[in-house]
Amino acid sequence: SNPRVNARVYDSVLDTIGETPVVKLQRMAPDGIDMYAKLEYFNPLSSVKDRLALSIVLEAEAAGLIKPGDTIVEATSGNTGIAVAMVAAARGYKCVITMAEPFSVERRKVMRMLGAKVIVTPKAGKGTGMVRKAEELCEEHGWFLCSQFETDANARFHASTTGPEILRDFAGKRLDYWVTGYGTGGTYAGAGKVLKVARPETKIILAEPEAAGLIASGIEQERNGRSHAVSHPAFTPHPIQGWTPDFIPYVLSEGLDANLHDELVPVTAEEAISTASRLAAEEGIFTGISGGATVAVALKTAAKAEKGSVILAMCPDTSERYLSTPLYATIEADMNEEELEIAKSTPSYQLLPGEDPVLAA
Repeated sequence: SNPRVNARVYDSVLDTIGETPVVKLQRMAPDGIDMYAKLEYFNPLSSVKDRLALSIVLEAEAAGLIKPGDTIVEATSGNTGIAVAMVAAARGYKCVITMAEPFSVERRKVMRMLGAKVIVTPKAGKGTGMVRKAEELCEEHGWFLCSQFETDANARFHASTTGPEILRDFAGKRLDYWVTGYGTGGTYAGAGKVLKVARPETKIILAEPEAAGLIASGIEQERNGRSHAVSHPAFTPHPIQGWTPDFIPYVLSEGLDANLHDELVPVTAEEAISTASRLAAEEGIFTGISGGATVAVALKTAAKAEKGSVILAMCPDTSERYLSTPLYATIEADMNEEELEIAKSTPSYQLLPGEDPVLAA
């Protein structure tokens, strides 16, 4: 029987956003520790950012800021753009996305498939460049800017959906640690605020790339209002796409000012990639580099937690967003030695390098 008994008929794809499952790790958790992952790739466009895009568009509609046929714009590393493009398609808007050059090419193609126009900005401009381009386009054309890094709609939606989902799933049960990273900081600030109030005994662990220890540096972010004025001096490029832009977002700073986290834990790109690979091969949990990073920090937390502890980690998106990135660097298209040995173990239908194809033996 299917445990997802809430399956039903929906009026819109947008009605399927949220209510993501929490899944127990069966093989990777250390003895005596219960580890769970909240799989945000169960959202319709396979990432946590579907929540953010929906909340921004619904709030803008309610405030009379957009009407059908208008153009909505966002600067994004990929997942937010994909989510905004999907929401725009579902609600009848045009969509323009600005995206810095290094982010994976498949993300551009997905957005274009969803009907968006993708404007690629130079690598040297970093995240700041794509944000400035989006602002400039909106000023020039009178378009609506989503402002994922600054809008109150971001954390507010996580406080009304992600946080309460976790509370419901762990009602009457232990939850000792909740582990999350940050991109905009919406999940951390929104769900974190709810957990802090409702489950004060739950320790919040915030993960950050070791190569971009913006919070760890203790250096304040220079701002123009809610927007960031300059790149943060502690930033260096890292392959955990969607995490830690080259500035501390306003949304994140609200969570930091409220002292929501109990511990800040760095994670290396290597740890993130190897953990994402393990989750796929050992658990069947198909998450991206950011999910690997979060679970890597959850495993570090588990290593020093008392027996009986329960840990929940966020898995923000799907592994499939990373086919052209370092996550798949060791995954080949051609058969490896082990696969060739299996192919040769029976006589028929062999396709061996440098030899004629064999059909029926």
